[in-house]
Amino acid sequence: MDVLDEIDKQNLPIHLAIIMDGNGRWAKQKGKRRVFGHENGVRTVRETVESCAKIGIKYLTLYTFSTENWKRPKIEVDTLMRLLVSSLKKELKTFMNNDIRLNTIGDIASLPKRAFKELNEVMEKTRANTGMTLTLALSYGAREELKNAVKEISSKVKNNIISIENIDETIINTHLYTHDLPDVDLLIRTSGEHRISNFLLWQIAYAELYFVDVYWPDFSREHLAEAIKSYQNRERRFGKTSEQLIE
Repeated sequence: MDVLDEIDKQNLPIHLAIIMDGNGRWAKQKGKRRVFGHENGVRTVRETVESCAKIGIKYLTLYTFSTENWKRPKIEVDTLMRLLVSSLKKELKTFMNNDIRLNTIGDIASLPKRAFKELNEVMEKTRANTGMTLTLALSYGAREELKNAVKEISSKVKNNIISIENIDETIINTHLYTHDLPDVDLLIRTSGEHRISNFLLWQIAYAELYFVDVYWPDFSREHLAEAIKSYQNRERRFGKTSEQLIE
């Protein structure tokens, strides 16, 4: 039996987010350069995306490139951008076959022109797909996202478009990159690190967190299934008591 068939399809996280960590350390462990890890990480992305689409995940968000990643050595950044372009071209068929809509969050205007162009072309070609929304967090940082939201809301208050009294969670949500996505239900991080690393800080307020001690290139369908089954065995109370949930 396929390990994915063991998952309860009636109790899936609606929005799954993943911090794909450990490519560089995986490569170093094998005596290779960091870029070797990134290249192998692309294969894991494909398998994870296809698995999530197969079991019925509606929203999958991958932490692909953070605002802090620009500080890495130029050769590594250039390789990551090259991989982004080549992967988008190769995976378009996968997106179409699995009814996947490509989406992005972050400061994508800061991407190299070729990557920006390819990203927008694939998003346009998959725009009508309705099976699963795959969101790539690119040049993304949660603090930057929140800072921009505060600036936009402040400007609207200043220009009498929004009153201070009407600012609530809904108003804040509509000014975030993720305004058309639901809150995260399950956040997975690979590599054994137990940090959030400036990823979706607002959106994971009530997410279940799952940390797995394998580097991203080794993250398998079995690991994905275990993470989701762990989620399904947890009680999500959202500030309430267990008794209130029963009532």
